Amino acid sequence: MRRSILALTATSGAIANAASLATACTAANALAALPANGTLPGSYVISSSVTANAVYNTSVSGQTFFPDATVDFCNVTFAYSHEGRGDTVGLTLYLPSPDNFQNRWLASGGMAYSINGGVTNLIGGVMYGAASGLTDGGFNTAFDSAFLLANGTIDWVPTYMFGYQAIGEMTTLGKEFTKQFYTMASETKLYTYFQGCSDGGREGWSQAQRWGQLYDGVIAGAPAFRYGQQQVNHLFSNVVEQTLNYYPPPCELELIVNETISNCDALDGKVDGVVSRTDLCKLNFNINSTIGLPYACAASTGGGIGLGYGKHKRQFAATTTPAQNGTVSAEGVAVAQAILDGLIDSEGRQAYLSYQPSASFTDATTSYDSTTDTWELDIASTGGEWVARFLELQDADNLDTLTNVTYDTLRDWMQEGWDRYADSLQTNNPDLTEIYNAGGKILHFHGESDPSVPTASSVHYYESVRKIMYPNLSFNESTTALKDWYRLYLVPGAAHCAINSAQANGPFPQTNLQVMINWVENATVPVTLNATHMAGDEEGTNAQICAWPLRPLWSNNGTTQNCVFDQASYDTWTYDFTAFKLPLY
Repeated sequence: MRRSILALTATSGAIANAASLATACTAANALAALPANGTLPGSYVISSSVTANAVYNTSVSGQTFFPDATVDFCNVTFAYSHEGRGDTVGLTLYLPSPDNFQNRWLASGGMAYSINGGVTNLIGGVMYGAASGLTDGGFNTAFDSAFLLANGTIDWVPTYMFGYQAIGEMTTLGKEFTKQFYTMASETKLYTYFQGCSDGGREGWSQAQRWGQLYDGVIAGAPAFRYGQQQVNHLFSNVVEQTLNYYPPPCELELIVNETISNCDALDGKVDGVVSRTDLCKLNFNINSTIGLPYACAASTGGGIGLGYGKHKRQFAATTTPAQNGTVSAEGVAVAQAILDGLIDSEGRQAYLSYQPSASFTDATTSYDSTTDTWELDIASTGGEWVARFLELQDADNLDTLTNVTYDTLRDWMQEGWDRYADSLQTNNPDLTEIYNAGGKILHFHGESDPSVPTASSVHYYESVRKIMYPNLSFNESTTALKDWYRLYLVPGAAHCAINSAQANGPFPQTNLQVMINWVENATVPVTLNATHMAGDEEGTNAQICAWPLRPLWSNNGTTQNCVFDQASYDTWTYDFTAFKLPLY
């Protein structure tokens, strides 16, 4: 039976004459501001679900994606349901006090298999005068836990909600609620934004590709899109180790990374401990030069932590890792190089791309067996879970073994996931005509030393959009046209949606929402992307990040940054995935 439905009878807005947050933030005002039925076709708002309470002096600090701030806001929750489905989808909205509201709405994304990243992200909108929202998607848990009805049976409802539907619905309802809560005149513009990183970045692209007419600006960081390839790719490092029959101690790979950073640091013209030009690193540094170098890591005890992208990326039980001492072997370098080369099938065809030199080899982490005093394969469970749960449709968090798994097996798994989830999780449609026609802007960024989602994945998508949207223009013409509304920035030294302890002097774009607001509302084009040094010797100082395809090159002894283009560097980022019959955008 249908739940009670709100009948809106008020002809005036919810807080037309509200003088303060206290008088505005009441359940009665929230109830009056609920979207009318029909705002989201095929659904209805559950009026009995509404809550509202004022929150004062909430402080946040040390956040990656927005500056320190102290804010007041109205915390509103309500739920809606789809006709005939009997579900309940919960929304949480943080609304600025009426005097701080700046006619803005912000939708926020999640990470891994969580459709939202928690309420702290909403504060990052409130500080900019934006009503901000998140959704539980109707499954109110991690998506992978809601994915199967039973072994062998997919529940497609949460799959599509997680894939793109839930956030688009939240934005539709959230915008209408915001307009009515603040009694905005019908002709007043409500600027609408999205911000997210990792799977939140993929969610941002799901909105640009599926709900483009809703958004004035989308901020998508290190997007984990192209799910069919991205998730299986986490297993590639393991299969390299298995194929070459060498399982390097973590300290050996760590030294290779550190030596790569040390040798490639100065290639951009500035010595600062940051590899800003991984393309020049590819062209100029041979990791074979690390063979024979000594490594040493002290014994350590760890437990219960997870590394990398994904809820189950790599979970370590409480264990003691012994001291590691040795020299870099030819076998260890061969493993590292094969990983950097990306997945190539038995016929020599490229199936997928890999991480940039200077990224850590997280997926290749091995485990120590004290009984045999050897390092052994440790299956990266983001990839293992994808195959076990999403391809084999078993309620399992990882694969038990990779026995008989080859590079061709990985290629075939990639194809299978691509086929099955092309219209839900793949999220790589390069035709962005709808958001372009709506006048929307897109700010896309990716850490250049990301060890989880390969940086070149973002470059490949950007180039796919350029070619699809401007097929009849030259490279220079199409690049110029695309930059009018879609810009990509590679963040020097950054890891996955975070600063990088191995390259602490690298900057990070902490004020992307402000940059987007200036671009959309004030026509201030982000020729370079504003960033902040959040650690290291220059902590607190400003930096500017070049827009792709321009790359940073410093002059005057590392004091002047220039954004330049050179063909050889550009070519290192381009891939042709000949292992698949259809184009992989």
